Amino acid sequence: MTAVKQGMTVREILAVANYRWLWLGQTVSEFGDALTHLALILLINRVTDGDTSAIAYLLIALAIPRATLGLLAGVFVDRWDRKRIMQVSDLSRAVLVLGFILVATTDNAQLGWIYALAFVHSVMGTFFNPARSAIIPNILPEKGLLAANSLSQISFVLFRVLGASAAGVLVGQANAFSLIYLVDAITFVFSFIFISRIALTGRQVTAPAALDSQPARQILGQIREGIGVIFASRVLVGTIVGAGMTMLGLGAVNILMAPFIVNNLAVSETWFGAIEAVQVAGMIISGALVAVLAARLLPTHIVALGLIGVGGGIGLTFLVPNIWWLFPLLFTVGLFITPLNASISTLFQTEVADEQRGRTGAALSAMMELAGLISMFLAGTVAAAIGVRNVFALSGALTILAGIAAWLIFRGYRPVPREEVIEPELTM
Repeated sequence: MTAVKQGMTVREILAVANYRWLWLGQTVSEFGDALTHLALILLINRVTDGDTSAIAYLLIALAIPRATLGLLAGVFVDRWDRKRIMQVSDLSRAVLVLGFILVATTDNAQLGWIYALAFVHSVMGTFFNPARSAIIPNILPEKGLLAANSLSQISFVLFRVLGASAAGVLVGQANAFSLIYLVDAITFVFSFIFISRIALTGRQVTAPAALDSQPARQILGQIREGIGVIFASRVLVGTIVGAGMTMLGLGAVNILMAPFIVNNLAVSETWFGAIEAVQVAGMIISGALVAVLAARLLPTHIVALGLIGVGGGIGLTFLVPNIWWLFPLLFTVGLFITPLNASISTLFQTEVADEQRGRTGAALSAMMELAGLISMFLAGTVAAAIGVRNVFALSGALTILAGIAAWLIFRGYRPVPREEVIEPELTM
């Protein structure tokens, strides 16, 4: 049985000028984000002598806006010009990241200011991501969405690996924290320029009317509407159950991985590039096979199997005796991540109407971020009680259960064909 109709290739979607500019904006900003993200984690790990709670506070500061303001951001993504939202977000973050030069170096590490800047930086990013996700179906036909989401996932990880590799070398060899923040700011400026080249034409959704005399009640009503869309769809319920359970486990892993590698496996920061390169290799290989998988499996099947595969790889990390054993595990995890994330994005984009896509996508993200936040809050306590290695085992088991739960909810689902949003010209 063919799960989906014939899709577009990566070459074909990159031939769509609007998508090409959007993709270029993503890639450069992801590289800069990875530089700063790892630099801050390594800085905090260094100045606090490996205090996982201090690292947790940073990741919590980054996650709180996505878990709370994300719902509000989604409403305005459906009301405002999505392209303009992304541009304002880019310029704001370019300015904010320069602030780390003053408070986040080995000579002057002010943790309170680092957390505050990270929080505000994340607030601006909270508006960017739902706008970007919601605009993709406006510039590509439905048959191009899986390829676009797959390319986005590969690019996300590839450029984050490149950024993490560069950060590991710059920190490990030169303590070049200020240079890292400057480069990150420049990447946001380039992203702004690329996104400004997007020209939205064709059938566009008319913006909703202005807020009435009781804007708070109206906004809350639209947030409830977005959440209602999720729980009215079995496929979206299965997605949020699976992804939410997974984030309950992976939130802790995100905090503990860096200190686990540096402190438990006793290797230097310069290893981060090689470690992440192995995972991205798996993602690139599986990304090239997404079209093959889509011709044989429904996106719901890919999501459930992907969660089980990721859980198995993460869970086995607790057995790793040295750094070399981590390489095949992360490669295996990478094989599952690209099809998993691409399928989740495609399900959301095809199950939700355009005029509700911003608030519904933000609601999905907020629920997952909330689960991740809970995991982050508990990471230090649980790691102290049962050990870092056992946290990986627990997280892997929870992710496997998430895949099984999603599979049970998805049973019997069949996609309903939808009309294309647009048929863009393939212009160079």
